[in-house]
Amino acid sequence: MNTICNKQVQVQDLGLIDYQLSWDYQERLLAEIVAAKIANRNLPVDSQTLTPNYVLFCQHPHVYTLGKSGKEDHLLANDAFLQTLGATYYKINRGGDITYHGPGQLVGYPILDLDNFFTDIHRYMRLLEETIIRTLADYGLDAGRIEGLTGVWLDYQTDEKQSNGPRKICAMGVKASRWVTMHGFALNVNTDLSYFNHIVPCGISDKAVTSMQAELGRDVSVTEVAERVTHHLADLFEMELTSVPAGVSRLLV
Repeated sequence: MNTICNKQVQVQDLGLIDYQLSWDYQERLLAEIVAAKIANRNLPVDSQTLTPNYVLFCQHPHVYTLGKSGKEDHLLANDAFLQTLGATYYKINRGGDITYHGPGQLVGYPILDLDNFFTDIHRYMRLLEETIIRTLADYGLDAGRIEGLTGVWLDYQTDEKQSNGPRKICAMGVKASRWVTMHGFALNVNTDLSYFNHIVPCGISDKAVTSMQAELGRDVSVTEVAERVTHHLADLFEMELTSVPAGVSRLLV
């Protein structure tokens, strides 16, 4: 556990970025934070360095990602068909099953040293969900959780009056190493939902997927949604936010 805590979080807008490039960047930041934590163990308190925290926002070109607990047969398309979709496919080291990322979807990758906040992965996941729930409430959408299922849903309280049934609007999957997090959430804003037809989303075959655009009947500014998400993240995690200019992806190469 950190002897001294850093609540400052740097928010970075990576723009539209290749999935592999963003994954490599996350891994690099995580490794740097872990190295600093290990070094601090052998230093007196007044010589220790604060471990940094980041929240990365981005969009990805069409891509399917399979978590370490997922099943490969939940991808319903072969390599040749993926090429016709202009989509790529990665097996990755987060939790969860298969999901889709693409333009019009807000992806958030918190790279946080939880020793700076709290060391509880369950609480971390619930606060990420609460962040999205509050963001959607800002747009008049009543979202919530379904017991036993990670992520954020509409029509989450199942009853016979809800003809559309539960619809997932935000998927989540994270990894933590020495209490440092990576990966995160994918909120469907103006997402082309047809791409979900080629997978069993999150391994759940009996529930639908939706987007803010589909529910509100209009396009929604992804930038505006990111600002609302940032506000609620800061409130729930008691963060002190700093930011870097848009287009920071040029720093990744």
